[in-house]
Amino acid sequence: MLALLTCQILTSCNLTNPEKYFDVAVLNCNTITGISGDGLMQELESPSVKLKEGSKSDVVPMTRKETIDLKILFIEDNLKKLSKLTETAETKEMIETSTSLHEYVLAIYKNEYRELAKMYDEGAPQEQIQVKGQAIHDKYNTRFEELFNKLMMLGKSYAQKHNISVKWGFGSSPAN
Repeated sequence: MLALLTCQILTSCNLTNPEKYFDVAVLNCNTITGISGDGLMQELESPSVKLKEGSKSDVVPMTRKETIDLKILFIEDNLKKLSKLTETAETKEMIETSTSLHEYVLAIYKNEYRELAKMYDEGAPQEQIQVKGQAIHDKYNTRFEELFNKLMMLGKSYAQKHNISVKWGFGSSPAN
């Protein structure tokens, strides 16, 4: 009986620490910031490498589709992590904003960035690729920046309140 009561108490309490909330809701967004600048375009121009099948040392470039698919998997995985966080009065807006940002970016990756990756992989003219990349940026960047900046504002406040040491950008001091 005591074990059952203890189990109920532990599961009814929120045992997630502030760092976990911050890591999942805010810090994990670092991987999707390339959408607002030219970071993702640079990544697609010079894709990462992977081990050649059957080799332990030979590498080959990843296709752009593989690059985008990995980003999609990361975003989907983080959305699952976000959905498992228990919302509190303090974390509700941060979690909701992060979820909105992830869902917004996920749709862009699944559609426009997959199309762009296909253009790269099929050897489309560089001019067409650049036009498509700029069109994606022009169409989606404003809303992305709104969501991202709101999340960073919420994240900074949350980190400061919970003494989570964070470097915000290059040359910044913790929690600034």
